[in-house]
Amino acid sequence: MDILYIHFFLFKGETTIKELLINDQITGTEVRLVGEDGEQLGIMSLESALEIAKNKDLDLVQISPNAVPSVCKVMDYGKYRFDQIKREKEARKKNKAQETKIIQLSLTIGDHDMNYRVKNAKNFLTEGSKVKVNILLKGRQQAYPEQGIEIMKKFASLVGESCNLEKAPSLEGKFINMVLSPKK
Repeated sequence: MDILYIHFFLFKGETTIKELLINDQITGTEVRLVGEDGEQLGIMSLESALEIAKNKDLDLVQISPNAVPSVCKVMDYGKYRFDQIKREKEARKKNKAQETKIIQLSLTIGDHDMNYRVKNAKNFLTEGSKVKVNILLKGRQQAYPEQGIEIMKKFASLVGESCNLEKAPSLEGKFINMVLSPKK
């Protein structure tokens, strides 16, 4: 008994490529045939179009099913699918989602540490990422949230003109949060 193994390769994210009807899946009696080089071969019966594709060792692919008669093209469908998936991957790479980077400060932060975090924030903003800055108030620090808000304002002024203040510093539980976004 032979065992058939089928491997499915899944790509990150969903593919939006619509499946086209090929060869024997195509229904109808007449088709408008387009050759592999894009030349118009005219209107002919489905059987003769399938014969032309078979003679060239290619597939008959229904490009436009809603047209009367439907438009079919002679092509290598496997290569077509591969190219479509490759183009979609490239488009997904270029259409990068905006990330949010988190920078943690404290009420007792020193000047050098503050400058180091400001430099990192500027780098993140120039890359196009949002920056969420937060301070965790521990113990008795919770009685002095206004000090944390002052530190946040100082941080925003040091980052300067390379950002927009998307969300002003505000107290949320034990955290003081602020969000900076890159200037367009």
